[in-house]
Amino acid sequence: MLAVSGLHAHYGRAHILSDVALEARQGEVLVLLGRNGAGKSTTMKAIMGLVPPSAGQVRLDGADLAGQEPHVIARAGIGYVPEERRIFTDLTVMENLAVGRRPPRACLAPWTPERLFALFPNLGEMRNRPGGRMSGGEQQMLTIARTLMGNPRLLLLDEPSEGLSPLIVEQMANTILQLKREGLTVLLSEQNLHFAGLVSDRATVIEQGRIRWSGTFAALEADAAAQAQYLSV
Repeated sequence: MLAVSGLHAHYGRAHILSDVALEARQGEVLVLLGRNGAGKSTTMKAIMGLVPPSAGQVRLDGADLAGQEPHVIARAGIGYVPEERRIFTDLTVMENLAVGRRPPRACLAPWTPERLFALFPNLGEMRNRPGGRMSGGEQQMLTIARTLMGNPRLLLLDEPSEGLSPLIVEQMANTILQLKREGLTVLLSEQNLHFAGLVSDRATVIEQGRIRWSGTFAALEADAAAQAQYLSV
């Protein structure tokens, strides 16, 4: 579904991404792993058009979206859940969900508030609560739910487990597995190897803006040398 090739990106004169290539297949969870500052979030932002690529292709079902505006990419079917959450703190849960609403897509069951409350029961109990009066875990759930209201075919999840309690992390893993069962393709950015192992089919490892390793997650778990070289602190 998603094919990224030859992707380069800069912040000013700093060359951040160099020849990044990865593929996410229909209905799978691909995890992008790397240390803090390795280029994971920049890769997500370059795919989404928030950081304009200086070279390369970003293909969704064969259509090249590289260089398009973020709203065009979102309408094409890519949903982005940023690391910083960025909910509207003055708006209620229902109002935040309304902000993300987009028309349904062919061959996908449309996301509605009631479907999302089944996925995130906590949100259903606080539908009229302002976002600023929610815990960090609840805000993370709301950010994902708001993005799903756009009915994406591909979901970019940037560090969803960061700063969350172990119980909420477990709930987040169950949520990602449920989204996979719904047929959604997920590109997950993570540092937490254990969390990634709970949900991921395949892994791609990035270091200093370059892809260093790709394969099944089981193969990465068995490759102690790659883990030590690219993922250990």
